[in-house]
Amino acid sequence: MLSGNLLWVLSGTMLLGIAAGITGTFSFLQKQSLVGDAAAHAALPGIALAFLLTGQKELPILMLGAGITSALSVYCIQWIVSFSKMKADAAIGLVLTVFFGIGVVFLTVVNRSPIGNQSGLNNFIFGKAATMTKADLMWLFISASIIILVSLLFYKEWKLLIFDPVYAKGIGLPIEALKATLTVLIVMTIVTGIQAVGVILMSALLIIPAASAKLWTKKLSTMLILSAAIGGIAGITGSFISAIRTGLSTGPIIVLVAAGIFFISYFISPTGQISKYRRKMQFRKQGDIG
Repeated sequence: MLSGNLLWVLSGTMLLGIAAGITGTFSFLQKQSLVGDAAAHAALPGIALAFLLTGQKELPILMLGAGITSALSVYCIQWIVSFSKMKADAAIGLVLTVFFGIGVVFLTVVNRSPIGNQSGLNNFIFGKAATMTKADLMWLFISASIIILVSLLFYKEWKLLIFDPVYAKGIGLPIEALKATLTVLIVMTIVTGIQAVGVILMSALLIIPAASAKLWTKKLSTMLILSAAIGGIAGITGSFISAIRTGLSTGPIIVLVAAGIFFISYFISPTGQISKYRRKMQFRKQGDIG
């Protein structure tokens, strides 16, 4: 029999997985997945600094701190690429490591403070959904619902932006504003999920469901549905396993479930390895007959 709190946790992580699957699809197709990785790692210093400044583990405050440093990391990447000869991948790697290093330093300071051992901030590294209170879960529900709603509202605009940016610009769509909105939504998704999945692995929940869905279809609407479903399944399954096995962090389990779905898709999807092998063998047979 599932407890009431566990049902809340499972519902929350499932909704988080759905939101991450949807925003992750747009991010994946826009080739912004690595930016999401940097933003996820950059959330750690914001969390630690917010706690140091306030002395409180209030989720809205910690989310605000995480959101500020995550957004700052994205701006730093864009600034470095625009005003230097450094390429995007190098800029992302630089920003990711610097921000995460600062976060580890701040977290060490927190743990050495008088109230540090009781802060529970270490759970933000790998995620621990079981430690979330009902108030935390309400924030997760509200935030994830907003992410899903905004994604659906901008579906047509982002579809044009991804597949036909020239036409989108020609009909007067605000390209830069749409890109900025997508970036904000990616950061919001990361900030929403860091307590459940952790700052290190949150980016995987954005990338893996989208990559898995891409193996099954080339149609954006179908890809969004599949990615959301994969993210939701990974979220609820990983949280359940983490809950019944005390001591296991939620984030790694969710990511492992998502990775398992990816590898299954990699082999059995229409573009997977088994299908490719079958087509190769049929081509050889036709060549032998000819």
